[in-house]
Amino acid sequence: MTDAELILQAYARWGERCPEHLLGDFAFALWDARRGLLFCARDHFGVKPFYYHYRPGRLFAFASEIKGLLVLSEVPRRLNETRVADYLVPLLEDKEITFYEEIVRLPPAHRIAVTREGVRIDQYWALDPEREIRMKSDAEYADAFREIFTEAVRCRLRSAFPVGSMLSGGLDSSSIVCVARKLLAEDGGGKLHTFSAIFPDVPECDEREYIEAVVAGGGVEPHYVRADRLSPLADLERVLQAEDEPFYAPNLFLHWALGRAAGDNSVRVILDGYDGDTTLWQRPEHLADLLRSGRWMAAGSEVRGLAQYFDQSAWRVLWRYGIRPLVPPSVRRLRRRIRGRGRPPWRANGLILPSFATRAGLPKRSEALEGVWWTPASSSREDHWRRLTVGIVPFVLEVADRIAAAFGLEPRYPFCDRRLVELCLALPAEQKLHLGWTRVVLRRGLAHVLPAQVRSRRRKSNLS
Repeated sequence: MTDAELILQAYARWGERCPEHLLGDFAFALWDARRGLLFCARDHFGVKPFYYHYRPGRLFAFASEIKGLLVLSEVPRRLNETRVADYLVPLLEDKEITFYEEIVRLPPAHRIAVTREGVRIDQYWALDPEREIRMKSDAEYADAFREIFTEAVRCRLRSAFPVGSMLSGGLDSSSIVCVARKLLAEDGGGKLHTFSAIFPDVPECDEREYIEAVVAGGGVEPHYVRADRLSPLADLERVLQAEDEPFYAPNLFLHWALGRAAGDNSVRVILDGYDGDTTLWQRPEHLADLLRSGRWMAAGSEVRGLAQYFDQSAWRVLWRYGIRPLVPPSVRRLRRRIRGRGRPPWRANGLILPSFATRAGLPKRSEALEGVWWTPASSSREDHWRRLTVGIVPFVLEVADRIAAAFGLEPRYPFCDRRLVELCLALPAEQKLHLGWTRVVLRRGLAHVLPAQVRSRRRKSNLS
């Protein structure tokens, strides 16, 4: 059954509620002739892009790329100054606007119904920041993670074309490769193509030690890109043409080169470790949760572990991640004003004139988000939920999708699997960060497939 057939059957059974029952990455539109209705939906995290232009009573046009709408003479090309201002701050919380006034994004986890009478948009799914999972042992948490993660990889291996995976040597991409090759071997499939950026002449960025530890396990066809020989300005004109909009990504040239390598090797589906950092996110501030709940022994152990990880004194760690988050928001705001940091970020930006900021509505938009920026989360789980739902997530996915599309690739992200994200958000904090060790549940759950060198990593190179 093709994806299109699956969506049609889901719509026939559940109607406009069908996106609630779908898993994976999708952006689709279908025409219901009987009802005279165009129905569209976008996946839970915005992996697949969906842009549209709507002129009441005259036109509804949609595309997976902005350039697909700009070819229509009916679509104005007026610059959206609000988006320009947001970009310069940067302030990327708005999940709908684009750099064009009359081209809009359908937000993640939203559906839209279009009829002659008008347009109706609503959200069909949301992460639950209150949900909590409690199991009897670390082993049970590890088993649950392994089961769902394995399924997240398995369902993304389905393809009529060769499948590849990015492999940086980090925990996220290595986990995907190790699970994927095991599944392919069990199903009698071929080798998994892997694509890695290496830096022989820049050792502080070179991850070959970890990449080769994964490759040594067999079942992969490795491909390497000499990233230290690349110029950030190489192919810049083609990158800008592919992207349609300004972007934030100083290292985008690396992704461009890796995408080209994958396309040159006839790969059409590429697995990627984005956004493992966020899915298994846990800030050290969960130390404040331990203090708040009176778990003094656990807090002491965590302070020692974090002090070792950050190479800082225990007292500094205790203040920064344990005591400071407990300071009331009003006191924090007063302290920021006293220290001259209370101004909205756009006021300190020399690129933004006050007149332009006012015209673009920056003061009101900035004020509306001030609570999110400066009010500490009430718990580590709420903080994790914030990280998963910020506007930068779909923004980055859209940038990555356009790079992949330039080389005929379909990116797939196991760490963006709805089931996996729901599990990780609901896990206790100590399953994500414990004694200075990050991604604890992943390290335990995939201990049987990850090389020891990779599993025991605590730091990674900075390629930004």
